[in-house]
Amino acid sequence: MFDFSSVIEILPDLNKSFFQTLYMVGVSLAAAIVVGLPIGIVLFVTDRGLFLENVAVKNILGFVVNMIRSIPFIILMVLLFPLTKMITGTTIGPTAASVSLSVAAIPFFARLVEQALREIDKGVIEAAVSIGATPWMIIKDVLLPEAKPGIIQGINITAISLVAYSAMAGIIGGGGIGDLAIRFGYNRYDDTIMFTTVVILICLVQLIQYGGDFIAKKVDKR
Repeated sequence: MFDFSSVIEILPDLNKSFFQTLYMVGVSLAAAIVVGLPIGIVLFVTDRGLFLENVAVKNILGFVVNMIRSIPFIILMVLLFPLTKMITGTTIGPTAASVSLSVAAIPFFARLVEQALREIDKGVIEAAVSIGATPWMIIKDVLLPEAKPGIIQGINITAISLVAYSAMAGIIGGGGIGDLAIRFGYNRYDDTIMFTTVVILICLVQLIQYGGDFIAKKVDKR
């Protein structure tokens, strides 16, 4: 049975946990865009038949990206404890969790960027090369504008995945809604708190999905 008094009792903690989740997602999403976008571009332009073809760079970078992506997030968090400790001075809390979230998000977003670039008509790229455009001009004036809707959808998907990852971070004291669900819901056998946190996460994901779809449609000029 749903108990409103339990929800009211933990309302301050709920509010704090919600903004901790937004903080973790925001920091790691920013890192994914800043680092993952260039990696995704390099993965694409160094492929066979492209204007910066480089098999060695493509294979090495692709291997590193796939290696990180293949590690389950909860294990990745534990593996990154030394790095997290070195950067933040602690292994618990939202800031510490943001380190492992960022490491997980960067290769994930990079592959989404690469996929968005692959959807561009090869004729457009060949036309830019034939008129003597430099690699930087092709990337800036052709690839990114043409792939913009797909990249925005990639940001959207990454943000939603980070919400789920941030909830898992609560298992080892990462803070956020997941941490609240473990401490107040699971450990106290309080179904009301568990239900409330699940509803909040669902609503957050729906808002992110709607916002991302809206922006992607607005910038899609095709």
